Amino acid sequence: MTHPSGPYGYGYAPPPPPPKPGVIPLAPLSLSDMLTGAFATIGRYWKPLLGVALAAYGAALLLVAAAVGVAYAAVADHLPGVFDLGDGRGPTWDDGRPLLIAFGCVWLIAMFGTLVASAVVYGACPAVLQEAVLGRRTTFGAVWRRAWSRMPPVLGTVFLTVLLTVPVPLIVFVAAFIGLLVSFAGGTGPLALPFLAFGGAMLATLPTVPLAVWLWVKFSLAPAAAVFEGQPATAAMRRSSQLVRGSWWRIFGALLAAGAMAAMANWAIQQVFSALLSLPAPFEGAENADSAGEVLISLAPVLVVAVIGSMVAQAVCSAFPPLVTGLVYVDQRIRKENLAPVLAEAAAQAAPRTAGEAPPSNP
Repeated sequence: MTHPSGPYGYGYAPPPPPPKPGVIPLAPLSLSDMLTGAFATIGRYWKPLLGVALAAYGAALLLVAAAVGVAYAAVADHLPGVFDLGDGRGPTWDDGRPLLIAFGCVWLIAMFGTLVASAVVYGACPAVLQEAVLGRRTTFGAVWRRAWSRMPPVLGTVFLTVLLTVPVPLIVFVAAFIGLLVSFAGGTGPLALPFLAFGGAMLATLPTVPLAVWLWVKFSLAPAAAVFEGQPATAAMRRSSQLVRGSWWRIFGALLAAGAMAAMANWAIQQVFSALLSLPAPFEGAENADSAGEVLISLAPVLVVAVIGSMVAQAVCSAFPPLVTGLVYVDQRIRKENLAPVLAEAAAQAAPRTAGEAPPSNP
């Protein structure tokens, strides 16, 4: 008679565990397997991962610094007309307009640099996972070449996902805010008006949030598909939708857990640098400054520490969610396409390869 739970304990040996040549077992993964695999990948491949993140965000930081320098040189003559005013004088539009234009240009350049850097990191994580799953070594150069070559389609998937998820809630919020602002204008005080309109607009936006979250999860695997399979942006979006179908809630839970853990780590790193910013010395120099230029110079150490802290936190924490997303992609292919035997065969090959080369059978 066979025991309902199986023949184990009656002289039968349990089935052998699935092969584990790298950071995960080659079998359907649990949430614990995914998180553990992501941590193991960071532990084993921290040099190429951190190197790519620091190089990408460092280049973005240099681009922003250059833009700030050019903007300052262009509007330096207008700073006294805005910041160094006497009693009873206000800034004029002739002095304020160039500063606003310069700020807008620097902001656009910063957004562009951050998006490109994030796309490179998003491309680097699947490139590292291609080797981490098979237990093979890789280098910074190989990961960088692979990530940079796949940056355009990865950036395209990120842009298309934002384009599909953000506009509807944003349009509803702006329309509701303006409408409530106009309708409340005659019946509330000037201080209560914006708060009431903002609260009402937030309530009006809430019904659109589930749709945005559903679309975000639906296309969350697109960056991984763009790197693992060499797909263009639109094909990677379709591929993500196909892999997510039927597993939305499980994938949502994994992505939510990864994002929460990365946010906690980011907060902890930022607290260390916030303690440095609390030192009073730089601010005492700013209080004794006589001009806008002297204020900027005296606050330069504070700004440098803040920027470095933000860059370090971004570099350290930006890799974890994409690694978990990449492992979710691998898990879905194992479950739906029986990828595990293909991965086991690739891992068993004697000749190691680098992350810059294509897998032998496109796992």
